[in-house]
Amino acid sequence: MRLRARDGSLPSMPKVAIITDSTASLCGDVLAETGIRVVPLQVIIGATSYAEGVDEGASPTRIAEALKKFTPVSTSKPTPALMLEAYEAAIADGATEIIAIHISAAMSGTYDSAEVAAREASVPVHTLDTRQVGPATGYAAVAAAAVLDRGGSAEEAIEAARQQAAASASLFYVDTLEYLRRGGRVGAAAALLGGALAVKPLLRIDDGEVGTLEKVRTAGKALGRLEDLAVEAAGDAAVEVTVAHLANPARAEHLAEKLDTRIDVTGSIRIAELGAVLGAHVGPGMVAVCVTPAID
Repeated sequence: MRLRARDGSLPSMPKVAIITDSTASLCGDVLAETGIRVVPLQVIIGATSYAEGVDEGASPTRIAEALKKFTPVSTSKPTPALMLEAYEAAIADGATEIIAIHISAAMSGTYDSAEVAAREASVPVHTLDTRQVGPATGYAAVAAAAVLDRGGSAEEAIEAARQQAAASASLFYVDTLEYLRRGGRVGAAAALLGGALAVKPLLRIDDGEVGTLEKVRTAGKALGRLEDLAVEAAGDAAVEVTVAHLANPARAEHLAEKLDTRIDVTGSIRIAELGAVLGAHVGPGMVAVCVTPAID
């Protein structure tokens, strides 16, 4: 219950802004509904840098084409100055506290930039390393927004985001480990062995880093196993599910149809093409599943 002042009015509540980064894979409708703000990461194709989610040149299609043609592709984090600019923009719009929810610090320097900028901000900034990537980071931000919408505090919201991220399962299949090797996300020996044996690896995000789940011989078996693993992750609980892909819509749609018959999904399964930054590290053909507890 909110206490009233002596004149009967409700006391003013802190206005808390939520900021995440473009790897969180949040669609425009969700951003509009929740008010979550997004700071873009950069993707560099050849010699040209693009802001993910801002510049048309950073589209997933463009990234897939560049990787297939062996055009150099790399990514970079937002600078602390860009983070601070986002904080100050939120403050100018009335924010008295900020929650910054970001991709795993083990995978990107984005969280480090957020912390550096937080020390310079003119209001308190609460930072969270989700130890996740992609949709799981996005679900954490949405969980925080739900708490704030119910009148919760910034501390309660960031704790909800932390719990949401920890309870999420991020599972994915890649056609080759080569792109992860180039970005330093797996070792050269593992990538070389996988290519030599024509192995189709199933991976997961394990405490913020890429870990190997299983290795199978064919893409069909890999996707079937990915389905089973997603079902295991969901259990009997009501969950929300995103199936993401890079240049692999048919497989993603097929997997979503299968999961819809086997999992208690709140709403409908979201199918989305992976953003340019994450896509640059996994390569064309990737299919991922994020399973997270239903958000109240």
